[in-house]
Amino acid sequence: METSSVCRLTGEDRVGNSGRWMPETGRAPRVVTTSRLVLRRPVLDDAQAIFERYARDRETLKYMSWAAHESIEDTRAFLEVSEKEWRTWPAGPYVILRARDGLLLGGTGFFFEMPEQASTGYVLARDAWGKGYATEALVAIVQIARALGVRRLSAACHADHRASARVLEKAGFALEASLKSNQVFPNLGPAPQDVFVYAMNPSLPGAERAAAPGTLRKRPVS
Repeated sequence: METSSVCRLTGEDRVGNSGRWMPETGRAPRVVTTSRLVLRRPVLDDAQAIFERYARDRETLKYMSWAAHESIEDTRAFLEVSEKEWRTWPAGPYVILRARDGLLLGGTGFFFEMPEQASTGYVLARDAWGKGYATEALVAIVQIARALGVRRLSAACHADHRASARVLEKAGFALEASLKSNQVFPNLGPAPQDVFVYAMNPSLPGAERAAAPGTLRKRPVS
């Protein structure tokens, strides 16, 4: 039987006549599952795991646009921002969990600028690198963005972070601009760094490309 790669979305969701997930309330589900991952809206009880797994690790965060957390209070402050994003917009940050045992692997999600325009990104703990998790999570984010009617989804990465650029390209993003001395990466120091800006329109058919055969859950297409 022919199949199509789609996220198995849970929560307040339904399937429209086209066969794709569509939000009942114009909001993203709190929980999204792929073949190996669970993307879940963060809660305050996640603070310790987030802090210990990646938020305090400067090497992990070398190419991130936010500073490593000095204490768990910094992580709790991030979770307060996350709650505000989810209250204000159709979606916000997600934590990334390993489906088979619930281990927290990292984070991804959305920061909306307007209802049809958002940015995204991801971070993974060091022991989760090199396993295809980033692409798998990002493809799911693209599919959620499409269901929410997002017309522009963007992401920026440090010009030296080739692995991140490859993940974005695998998920269907196209290089839009290369900016010199444009953004400060606080874990690298105060000097502005070169940045690649990637973007896509998730609403276009086939905007995302499957990371690899079997990466996302598959269901029959009639």
